[in-house]
Amino acid sequence: MLIGTILQGKGSHVATVRPDATVTELLAVLAENNIGAVVVSEDGSSIAGIVSERDVVRRLHDRGADVLGAPVSSIMTAEVRTCPPEANVDHLRQAMTTHRIRHVPVVSDGRLVGIVSIGDVVKSSIELLETEKASLVDYLHR
Repeated sequence: MLIGTILQGKGSHVATVRPDATVTELLAVLAENNIGAVVVSEDGSSIAGIVSERDVVRRLHDRGADVLGAPVSSIMTAEVRTCPPEANVDHLRQAMTTHRIRHVPVVSDGRLVGIVSIGDVVKSSIELLETEKASLVDYLHR
């Protein structure tokens, strides 16, 4: 299965925040969209970084409540792993597990076209296994 197939099912909307948005503004975006990570972008299609709930919690622990007024750029991960829609789900799952990454932006022709979470990837793998199981059971009962 390809990452593009996952995007077809979940949609291509990606919540973004500007690098100069405050951490408090970031928290509002996370809460409003019920998501765990946001792509940091100047224009909604390029990627400057990614920031997650974990980043906020760790910086709160390190710096205290003052971090809430800091720009998102001060807590984001600037080196973002991305993948194309043509990427294989199994390969991405292995990379996400190996590198302990929970969210991967999907990029096509240099533009942000979606985002997948480890939950999306695991769900697609489970669905594929269930389909294969049903086919095998059907085959055995013929």
